[in-house]
Amino acid sequence: EQTLNQLLVEMDGFESNEGVVIIAATNRPDVLDPAILRPGRFDRRVMIPRPDLLGREAILGVHTRKVPLGPQVDLEVLARATPGMAGADLENLVNEAALIAARVDKSQVEMDDFETAREKVLMGAERRSLVMSEKDLRNTAFHEAGHALVTAKLKGEKDPLHKVTIIPRGRALGMTMQLPTEDRYAMTQTYAENQIAILMGGRIAEDMIFGEVTTGAGNDIERATDLARKMVCEWGMSEAMGPLSYGQKNGEVFLGRDFNQSSDYSQNTADKIDAEVRRIVHEQHEIARNILDEHRTILDKMAEALLTYETIDKSDIDTLLGGGDIERAKPEKKLKTREQLEEERSKKQN
Repeated sequence: EQTLNQLLVEMDGFESNEGVVIIAATNRPDVLDPAILRPGRFDRRVMIPRPDLLGREAILGVHTRKVPLGPQVDLEVLARATPGMAGADLENLVNEAALIAARVDKSQVEMDDFETAREKVLMGAERRSLVMSEKDLRNTAFHEAGHALVTAKLKGEKDPLHKVTIIPRGRALGMTMQLPTEDRYAMTQTYAENQIAILMGGRIAEDMIFGEVTTGAGNDIERATDLARKMVCEWGMSEAMGPLSYGQKNGEVFLGRDFNQSSDYSQNTADKIDAEVRRIVHEQHEIARNILDEHRTILDKMAEALLTYETIDKSDIDTLLGGGDIERAKPEKKLKTREQLEEERSKKQN
């Protein structure tokens, strides 16, 4: 920020008739000195948002220009499957897909290579080297099955299920992936409430099956609480608190400072906000629990399918929801538990 401010101050050294145009870019407009933004210095400001569907398709066209693509590759389908991605994300997606195809000596990049690359970009690389105990693996399977089952059975607006996996990726031991069918520019109250219920599903499944909860639900609880607090304090989605905004955001201009929030309401109002946040989360918690109680058999089948196949997609989930069984080959390489490794070591020693 200091470098950019200094550059803009130096604009005073140019005369208006010298034909010099100053262009500057920043992703922190909140820290710029108001004096350098006055008329006469920057007469036009251009906001660059994340690309929409047509923008993503055009960007993919640019980055795949020199990449040999298979006949099944459809850039429009890829653009629809990558909502929220910026230009750099899409470039990274193309590069990852090309690397995946090159590792198996393909002459062209196929659609399944882009699918694998998208999962890697969105969810992180697979960590098959991570060794968990049998108990932790089963706990992860039921946790993710809880998220998936609540997502599938919830009514109202939500993003459809795409894939569920217990293969560790990044810092997560497992993942339930929802794939939006379109770009979302606004969030309805129903959608926000459903997201909280989905986040609660994993913790509830752990409690139902094992009689205790783990720290694996920590991020889910944090996100659910943050979402409920925004519903009350920022979006006016609470009848008790009304269509008001609580908490004033102040942007600090000092280097390294981020937004902080000052309280502009009384302690009595703060207590009411806390009560409303608790009510929203608890209500969605009960909705998720009722779904898992009602469909306990499907929860068990889904968790066992995850332990068997490690990753199940939408078609597999639809089969399980319909009361059927997944009929496909089991993966050749599977995650090894700590108990299996110890057994193999003891056999080698004997």
